[in-house]
Amino acid sequence: MVERTEESPRGSRVGAGMGAGTPDLTIGVVGPHDLVERVMLMGHSAAPVPCRLVAAAYRDEQEASDKVTRLGGVDACLFASPIPYELARRSGVLTMPATHVQLGGAALTAAIARAALDDRIDPRRVSVDVLNRSEIDEAYADLGLSAAEVHSRDEPGATGTIAAFHERLVRQGASTGALTCIPGVADRLTAAGIPAVRIRPTSAAVRTALHTAALLGAHHRLEESQLTVILVEVPTLREPVRRAAPRYWRDELRLSLHRLLVQEANRINASVWPIDDHSYLVVATRGSIAGATDGFRVLPFAARIRDELGLAVEVGVGMGRTTHDAETHARAALARTQAGKQAQGFAVDREGRALVPPPRMPPQSAGPVKPKGVEVLARLAAKLEGGDTVVDAEGAGKMLGVTPRTARRLLRTLVDEGLAWPLPPNRTPQPGRPRQLYRLIVEKLNR
Repeated sequence: MVERTEESPRGSRVGAGMGAGTPDLTIGVVGPHDLVERVMLMGHSAAPVPCRLVAAAYRDEQEASDKVTRLGGVDACLFASPIPYELARRSGVLTMPATHVQLGGAALTAAIARAALDDRIDPRRVSVDVLNRSEIDEAYADLGLSAAEVHSRDEPGATGTIAAFHERLVRQGASTGALTCIPGVADRLTAAGIPAVRIRPTSAAVRTALHTAALLGAHHRLEESQLTVILVEVPTLREPVRRAAPRYWRDELRLSLHRLLVQEANRINASVWPIDDHSYLVVATRGSIAGATDGFRVLPFAARIRDELGLAVEVGVGMGRTTHDAETHARAALARTQAGKQAQGFAVDREGRALVPPPRMPPQSAGPVKPKGVEVLARLAAKLEGGDTVVDAEGAGKMLGVTPRTARRLLRTLVDEGLAWPLPPNRTPQPGRPRQLYRLIVEKLNR
């Protein structure tokens, strides 16, 4: 089955052999176009349960967070590499379980083998991005090769910054080529004449990642359908009747409150029962309540009851394996609310622990992030005289008002971000460290 939507280029059902009666899971696949296509094609034999894959391909890793947001409600998210996974995680848009295809192990070993077939590359003297050092050392040890002259960078960053890391090492003669996990970096290096080998996931890694994503989605689906009980108490109705109040006042208030709760319950597919003259019991699923409370950050029903009836309510939410357990936990949560404890924590999970959700992080801006190095370059360019763009640490320190040591670190940052080139050291007959010169690429300020 193939589906096309505006936000999701392609969706396909996989694992259909498990039986049509089993509810389908939906897994979002996020990554560059070629890897997403590969995952989609392999999915038909890799998922352990029936599921539907929805593709969200991008042109640049910085688009990962936006693609996750556009996927909407999926049971799990599968990223084609660690970089988009980490960017989406840091931006706070992952509200569902997520995993990524591993690029270490056999994938790195295969890339090393392909590099050995390139006459320009010595696989013992290369630079590697994305993967952590332990993965690199392990792969080289398995091959019986030394990794002493292999340079690594595992921090996420813009495509240009990571490409500049590889290019700088090759230009300095410290590396013979690059092993990169990022398609855009491979394209930039190839265009610049730098030998580059792309690290691609193996078929086994794709199958394992799909299997993991399906299991995460199935577990998430079970969690979402978990039985949940909500207890709503109205302090105004609990208080003794005032003599001056009309006798029918409470009856009308109860009817209005019950009518409002039924409307809210119908909206989230829940059921409502009055317990006594001042409290109500609502039965729903964890998923429906999470959606109505912004992930258990907002009291359910309280805002509308306050706005329409002018009443303050006390609410407790409880989960459990049985209705009795869920109600017991709801009463414990209600007691916390009545004791005036923190607003978050009005829900108790099925283990009896207060459920305090993590704070919601704002999503990253969709626009490009201005590198810090651009600001340093602009300050230096404003003080350059006679069109000379070559500086050393001492001269840059005077222009920036910092020590030579700090200036040297800032100049290295410019090199890492592709905003400066290190020139051969200026050797002099005098003893001491030769002067390291840098050519500032001020042309990039106009882009």
